[in-house]
This record gives sequence, structure tokens and C-alpha cells, in this order.
Amino acid sequence: MKFENRVNILNRKARFNYELLDKYEAGLVLKGTEIKSLRLGKASISESFCQFINDELYVINMTIDEYFFGNIYNHSIKRERKLLLNKKEINKLLRKTKESGLTIVPTRLYLNNKGLAKIEIYLAKGKKIYDKREAIKERETQRNINRLVKKY
Repeated sequence: MKFENRVNILNRKARFNYELLDKYEAGLVLKGTEIKSLRLGKASISESFCQFINDELYVINMTIDEYFFGNIYNHSIKRERKLLLNKKEINKLLRKTKESGLTIVPTRLYLNNKGLAKIEIYLAKGKKIYDKREAIKERETQRNINRLVKKY
């Protein structure tokens, strides 16, 4: 059964605030009403981050709105959701975050072809203020060049 991939929730702030280094794809442990709400696109990862709790990786501050047709078994909106990775990947991420002070940032939440919820996470390094200014300057010059090319 081929599942139509409609859900694609992005964290646009991540590319601006962080220098993204290594990419990982992780599964999510979700409850029944969470996946139903996610299929409707009622989620946000803009303020979320990943953290280790008892050597397991969790995504914190990810918002999945309550399912409208849910009853008393509806989920809480902001709860810690466990990420599913290989043991080798978890150990590598744990070592990198402890040693060099890197952080783990979710950038994209989507449903794969089988209908399973996946989250794309990056090992990232925080940008300095002058790096952010440089990114804004590049974006503005590119926008001006595109305007001039379109005009002529």
C-alpha cells in the first residue's frame, strides 16, 4: 500500500540559527490521536530541540495539536516524545554533544511512504551574530539580483 506523502512540516529557523553538520532520520513514538492529528498537518517543530534523558533521545517542545474528534484519551499538546535511532547512532550523538558542545536540532517532520512519522534531525553548531548578519546580507543581495534579472 503506497501512502501519499502530504505532511511536510519544516523548522525554518534552524538553518538561520545553526550551522547544520550531520543529518539523521529518526522515527517517533506517538500515541493514536497524535498520529491522526499529525496526518492533518496540525504540528509545529519551530521551537523544538532534542535532549538525552537516561541515554535515550527525546524531542522537547514539539507541538502536536489535540485531535478534534478525540475524547478523554486525547494526548497532551507538548510532551516529550521519544526518538527511535540505532544504538550506534545514539552513542555517536551522545558523545558528540558531550565532547564538543554541539546540539541536536529537528529540521523536518514528515510521513514516509509507509505512513510512519519520521523526523529529520541534524547535529548542529550555533551561529554567531556576525554569521547571521552575513546570511541576511547574502539573502538581500540575491533578492536584488533576481529582481533586476526579472525586470530585464
